[in-house]
Amino acid sequence: MKSDMIKIDNQGNGFQDAIAETKKVAAMQGLGEQASVRLQLITEEMLSLARSVTGEMQASFWIESAEGQYDLHMTTKTVMDKEKRYQLINSTTSRKNEAAKTFLGYLRNVFEEAMAAEPDHPENDLPVDVLKDLPNNAFEDSEWDGYERSVLRKLTDDVKIAIRGGLVDMTVSKKFN
Repeated sequence: MKSDMIKIDNQGNGFQDAIAETKKVAAMQGLGEQASVRLQLITEEMLSLARSVTGEMQASFWIESAEGQYDLHMTTKTVMDKEKRYQLINSTTSRKNEAAKTFLGYLRNVFEEAMAAEPDHPENDLPVDVLKDLPNNAFEDSEWDGYERSVLRKLTDDVKIAIRGGLVDMTVSKKFN
């Protein structure tokens, strides 16, 4: 069974629709309450991970299920840099780009990795002592803590991400008995 495709953007539009679609799929497949809540949590963390890492997001989300196996899919486009690429690949179970499985895919991955831009950190233009003197700590450490990644790894069986150019395709799998 394949669910409806939900469009999600970085203003939060579609996020609740994705959760509602997850509930609908769980109910149609006869999942118990605990498994249904777990599937919803996986959906929330998956979408939060993508939004945290990629920043701007115009994504499509859908679920495929068969015989207790649930594959949550999300595709989005982003302007890829080395830092985003590293964070996305490091979020996978295998720590590898799924788009680099064939020889040509491997070559493309190596080329794209080499051509990826260095991340731009404009907040680093000011010295640390100046940043600390700003009222209300206007510039806090914006480094991503990886919370979503750790939750996904604990709750799911497999996390795969395929990066091809600026297109990110994420698949999170979970099997319920």
